[in-house]
Order: sequence, then structure tokens, then C-alpha cells
Amino acid sequence: MKQVSAIILAYRDEPLLNQCIQAVLNSRHVDVEVVLVNNGSDSVRGVVDDSRMKILSPGTNTGFAGGCNLAASAATYETLVFINSDLIVEKDTIAALAGRLDDESVGLVTGAVVLPGSDRRINSIGNPIHYLMFSWAGSFGESFADHDAEEVVAGVSGALFACRREHWNRLNGFDDQFFAYAEDADISLRTWQSGRRVVFEPSAIGVHHYEFSKNTGKWFLLERNRMINVVTLYDTRSLALLIPILLPIEIGIFIASLRGGWASEKLSSWRWVLTHRDYLRERRLRILAAKKQRDPSWTRVLVGRMDIPQEFGLRVPEPVNWVLNLYWSALQRHLA
Repeated sequence: MKQVSAIILAYRDEPLLNQCIQAVLNSRHVDVEVVLVNNGSDSVRGVVDDSRMKILSPGTNTGFAGGCNLAASAATYETLVFINSDLIVEKDTIAALAGRLDDESVGLVTGAVVLPGSDRRINSIGNPIHYLMFSWAGSFGESFADHDAEEVVAGVSGALFACRREHWNRLNGFDDQFFAYAEDADISLRTWQSGRRVVFEPSAIGVHHYEFSKNTGKWFLLERNRMINVVTLYDTRSLALLIPILLPIEIGIFIASLRGGWASEKLSSWRWVLTHRDYLRERRLRILAAKKQRDPSWTRVLVGRMDIPQEFGLRVPEPVNWVLNLYWSALQRHLA
């Protein structure tokens, strides 16, 4: 029987936290522990009392990235499964994720994250990642019945994924600097750069009680972290080749932010990048050194279009997508 450490974070009001934990503890065909990080949630007081629980209280909100790193360092077992506190796993989900990791070529495995309801609509079955580092929920709103086969994906969904501790440590986990958002895209692409694959396991199902946050403050983290990925995951030559398409897209995003009421957050993301050049330089050099080989093979999982579901608040006009895709077709083989 496989031994698995399930990592869950709690922040503010978590009405489904206890249900989430109990579903994990009731998992079949695995010996499971739960490592729960209390990032500032009164709901932690109401969780089940079980000897298989570890509760970590850092005394401050460590964010999603920092909380996952903290939990992973305290986990007992060699298989790590990351589960959102508003996601309810089915009984065989954790065993299915752990079993997929028997394949040494697999670095990360993501599950089938479905929305509540009897019709089984998809929240994410792995996330597409655009070459300008936008990422969104893959196949959002589609029927799960049409996606019941294993497949390679660009990125995991941070709501439900697993990896071996060896792989997590090799990549140094998430970057604490991200705090929240885009860290799943980052670790997925660094997995591809390391020579391992990211895959979707359809038998690992979790029901995600998900609602996209309309808080404008979220846009700062989304845009800042996306820019961190752009600046650091490519080498210097590749970044130079991307600038002619990156600059007009950034202007377009700023115009969209003016219309959407989050222009100050977008400006703050640019300001942060400009004032943290030393961090970005060090991170890019570290990532470049860790790449298995300096070739563009990892970029094959990236997409040229931004087919972002309208629910996520950033609509890309079709002419813009045409230009983005054309540029990517010409450029992809030259990037590393």
C-alpha cells in the first residue's frame, strides 16, 4: 500500500475544510496523512481529530506557495499530493495519482477537477500555458465524459496534483516569492525543462467548489507572477526574440485593465519587476543551470493562442489571437 502525504492549506473562512480532510482520510488503497497549514483560518478549530493529521501554524499567511513548501518539508512520506481546501476527492483519487507516479518519466500528475453537479462539468483537466505565460483552466465547462483518457498536459492545476518528494526537492518546490497564482505554471514548465513529463490522470477525480474571484487585488499577483515566468523561464536570447510581441500585448493588457478597474494593479506589477532585477537575474541563471539541455523542446507544450474562458475576465479578440499564433509559429523553434 502506497504511503502518501496530502497537503492542504486553510485561509480565512473555509466552510468545506473538514469535508475536504475527511474525504482524504477516507481514501482507499493508500496509507495517508494530512499536513494542514493554518494560514489564518478559524475553520481549523473544527476539523476532525485524527492521529493521521499534522497541523502547522506558521503564525502568518505564507500564501499558497510558501504554505505548500512548509507542508512538504514537514511531510512524512515520499509521495506528495496537493489538494485545495474547497475540493472533495473521491475515494480512489489519491491512489490513482500516486500510482501514476510509478512511471519515472512523469514529474507531475494532475487530476480531473470537476465542478459540482450531476452533469460532471470540467473545472480543469490540466492547464494550457501560453508562450507569454498566461495560463487558464483547461477544458473549462466541457463535459467530463469527453475527457476520460490519460494525456500529456502543459501544466497541472494547483487544485489537485501530485509528485514524488525527490522531484519536488530537485526543483526546490514552489518559489515563495510568488505567494499565490502562476506557481503551478512555473513548476510545470520547470518540470518539462528537467526532462520529465506532466500528465493528466482521469481516474483521479475531485469536485471543486470553485468561483473565480472578482477581487481586483488578485490581478497584481496574476500579472506580476506571469511576468516573473516570462523573464526567468526563457534564456536571454529567447526573451529578446519575444520583446516585439510582448510589448504590444502588455499595452493591450493595460488598456483592458483600465476598462476593468485594475489599472493600478497592472502598473504595480510593472513597478515590481523593474525594482527586483537582482532577484529576476539570479532566478533566471538558476533555472538555466537546472535545464536538462539548452534546446527548445520544453516549449512544445506551450500554445500560441489565448483561448481563455470568458469567466476569467480577460477576453482576447480573434485578430490578436491570429497574430499571436502566427508569431509563435515562426519563433518557437528558436527559443530555449
